[in-house]
Amino acid sequence: MRATFYLIRREFAAYFTGPVGYAALFAFLVLTGLLFNLALGLLTERGPRGLEYPMQALLGGLDSPDTARVAGVLFWGLFPAVTGIITSRLIAEERGTGTLEALLTAPIRDWQVVLAKFVACFAFYVLMWAITLVYVPVLADLHCTWNFAITPFSVMLLVGIVLWVLAKVAFWFEWNGWLMLALSVLGPALALTGGYLHATQDEVKFVEIVAGIDPRPVLTSYLGVLLAGAMFLALGLLVSSWVKSQLVAWMLSLLLGLLFVLPAYLRWQFDSSSVVYPALYYVSVPEHFRRDFTRGVIDTRPLVLYVSVTLACLLLTVRSLEARRLR
Repeated sequence: MRATFYLIRREFAAYFTGPVGYAALFAFLVLTGLLFNLALGLLTERGPRGLEYPMQALLGGLDSPDTARVAGVLFWGLFPAVTGIITSRLIAEERGTGTLEALLTAPIRDWQVVLAKFVACFAFYVLMWAITLVYVPVLADLHCTWNFAITPFSVMLLVGIVLWVLAKVAFWFEWNGWLMLALSVLGPALALTGGYLHATQDEVKFVEIVAGIDPRPVLTSYLGVLLAGAMFLALGLLVSSWVKSQLVAWMLSLLLGLLFVLPAYLRWQFDSSSVVYPALYYVSVPEHFRRDFTRGVIDTRPLVLYVSVTLACLLLTVRSLEARRLR
């Protein structure tokens, strides 16, 4: 597995050595920034207008037809484009430069190549969404109450942290090895023990975090974007294994990704009690977020769709590389 970890590190670092990663990051941050501004405006709106679920504005799932067109087109219209940028270079670049043959003849299996490239692009995708965590305190209306009461357990926690910092200093300046080992073991042990005992004291808390808005929709929304993103990334990786041009790979992944987006905008043409509406809902990712994830609900049907499509695309990508090896 050492070769797999090396390939993951190489593919992940490649996002920061070329323009592809920065382009995807810039487009994504501009997109989420505009949607956060929309959510902030609706949260402070007076009168009959307002926002019951803030994550709906951030993820383009508003119920109102007027605002839904704006937020939905902004987010879900560009979401497959961003994931396509992330995956377009993974295998298409290898084929275009002729390095794919050298990679396939290396002592590494095809499934390891696919797994490494998928893990690398998914890690970059998670990094993009991790930046948006700065919006969560506003969207969930978080309030922190600090309490600096001194107890024996809090002193134990602080001493443990100081010893752990000293262990890092000892490692940096290459002090005595036994001293460094003792500090590395004793520091975390004291910190964890003191922190746990202090946390069990109901009358004394270091910090108390209270959410003015139900935080469960935030958790379910991030769970949804991770699983849905994995599906779009796996689809883009499969497309990247078919062609040599990164531009063609991006366009094809965008078109295939829209197959899971466009059915959401056909729902206005059908009644919710019709036979077509459940079928459109099952393959419509924006509808999953509008009705479930952004409301704090987890439906197993979207989860099955995301996981099954992701695994199927990864398997087909492995078969695509195997077929090229046999040529």
